[in-house]
Amino acid sequence: MLEAAIGYPEALHQILPHPITWAGRAIHALEQRWNHPDQPAARRRLLGIAVLLFVAGGAAAIGFLIDQGGRDNIWAALATLVLATTGLAQRSLYTHVAAVRAALQTGNLPAARLATGRIVGRDTATLDINGVATAALESLAESFCDGIIAPAFWFLLLGLGGLFAYKAINTADSMIGHREPRWRDFGWAAARTDDFANLIPARLSGALLALAAGGGWRVMLRDARLHDSPNAGWPEAAMAGGLKIRLGGPVTYDGAPHPRPWFGDGASPDTADLTRGLRVYLVACGLFWILLAAGGFVWRH
Repeated sequence: MLEAAIGYPEALHQILPHPITWAGRAIHALEQRWNHPDQPAARRRLLGIAVLLFVAGGAAAIGFLIDQGGRDNIWAALATLVLATTGLAQRSLYTHVAAVRAALQTGNLPAARLATGRIVGRDTATLDINGVATAALESLAESFCDGIIAPAFWFLLLGLGGLFAYKAINTADSMIGHREPRWRDFGWAAARTDDFANLIPARLSGALLALAAGGGWRVMLRDARLHDSPNAGWPEAAMAGGLKIRLGGPVTYDGAPHPRPWFGDGASPDTADLTRGLRVYLVACGLFWILLAAGGFVWRH
């Protein structure tokens, strides 16, 4: 709730960079040092495993030590909760997607493309209104999982160490867990570990989005497995079904076309659908916190 209210304030960011940036810097430095194309594939895979163990293991150890310090000290416990909010992205995700919507509402397609490019990896320079809305909604749905549900899931399961480890794994996947030749072997461990870490949260995310939208179950169960990712299809298909639109379809990465299946049965989304998607997202976040509060009440009693 704290993160939803204030996010990660810019003033704090100037003093203390967001913790996840430290993991990103370490991954980048190690990738530059170790990921050389002239090395055998097996060696690159082993080095990628070493990077993941170093970054995720280090993050988990730091979180565990902070957790231990907060067991008998109320101030340390409060600090632990504040640190936990840095692993969530409710407010920042809404803000980024709302910026896309605002640009579309004013008819400024170039600005909408630019805002979309900040939250997706695909090429956005030639996207039309439907393409921009599609990209923004897909990012909103997928990031609901890896920016909110999954971090909270691992925090509840393993404490701050679990949350920090998850964020390090997710960051590694976004930076090196790609299928292009440069990353295929070096990022193998990051990609597979991220798949495992999101296995349950992705399905929970899809269920919450379907509940929030008042539908979408049939499309989610039918289309989720069509996605390249074993996890991203669940929240994306739920969003498509809940809004009665279609998401997915071919995209372009670095100038190269990338075929993808469609999710859902309706028309491609427009600005109004993006507004509805943001509303579904907010309701899903609320449902999640209600679920946590109810679970906590039952646990205490």
